[in-house]
Amino acid sequence: MLRAAFYRGTRPGIAGVYNWAVRAWTRSPYSHVELLFGDGMAGSASFADGGVRLKAIKFDPAHWDFVDIPAHLEPAARAWFELHDGDKYDLAGNLHFVLAPVRDNNERWFCSEAAAAALSIIEPWRYHPGTLFSALTRISTLQPASAGFLMQN
Repeated sequence: MLRAAFYRGTRPGIAGVYNWAVRAWTRSPYSHVELLFGDGMAGSASFADGGVRLKAIKFDPAHWDFVDIPAHLEPAARAWFELHDGDKYDLAGNLHFVLAPVRDNNERWFCSEAAAAALSIIEPWRYHPGTLFSALTRISTLQPASAGFLMQN
């Protein structure tokens, strides 16, 4: 089972300031997203971890909301994370939500961009955790054949 986990908590210290700033600027309850694979591994891009990675995470339901994702998307999403494992975090690209002229770096990733790219969503750099939550909530209710409107060929 493939799921997306959206973080609505606040970490201590400077990370918590960043959590708050992302939520405030994007007018969303979420500041981070992970894709949770059937084997329990989680994939994302994390500033704290240096970029794209897969790792085991214990998710506290008090701080995370989950969205089921159509199961047929799991193999390609997992392959994306395995291919991009170790790619750097795109802090500047993440700032484009605040400063529109800042461009995305095609070789670096922020969390929601990595998750959207892994799911083959068109223009993944456009998604912050809140907009990705909205999109995934929508496609999780569609039949596999009709979910293709968001997918790249």
